[in-house]
Amino acid sequence: MRLFASKALPIAQECVRALVKSESIEAAAPSEVIADVEAVLKSYVDAEREVGQKTRDLLERTGRGASEFTRVRAQLAETMGIKVGDEMLDYLLDQVVQSFHHSNHVDEIFAEDVELRRQMVPFFKKHMAHDAELDAEVRLQLRHLKEGTSTWDVEYARVMEGVRRKRGG
Repeated sequence: MRLFASKALPIAQECVRALVKSESIEAAAPSEVIADVEAVLKSYVDAEREVGQKTRDLLERTGRGASEFTRVRAQLAETMGIKVGDEMLDYLLDQVVQSFHHSNHVDEIFAEDVELRRQMVPFFKKHMAHDAELDAEVRLQLRHLKEGTSTWDVEYARVMEGVRRKRGG
């Protein structure tokens, strides 16, 4: 699964609306809480993008192959204090829950952290799974390129745009 910047707002909206509706959190201005959550998610997307770029630069500088991309990316992400891959969803949920605790826009939190996470998971998975399907289709078309190269990145973006246009999204 992967988080795209375009999914930050829909995920934030659905999560906050569900938590307010279930009375797990209380907010006088839910739109401000949505903006807080969206900022957390977009911050992650930016950090993940930076990790990817640093990984490519490091592999190029050291002459290591793109086959080491995933391992090196995970190590760089850890040094930057974020999680990627399988640990990403748990990390994002933790970040969002922490944002509720620190936000001036969340008046009261009535549910335990674990319950907040449980209520938000379906919204994350729904949006990220759709993107995972798109990602799989794009990767299938890019089998001939080596992941982690600049050519792969350019082609990935181009093909992803084409697939989204074709699917009407």
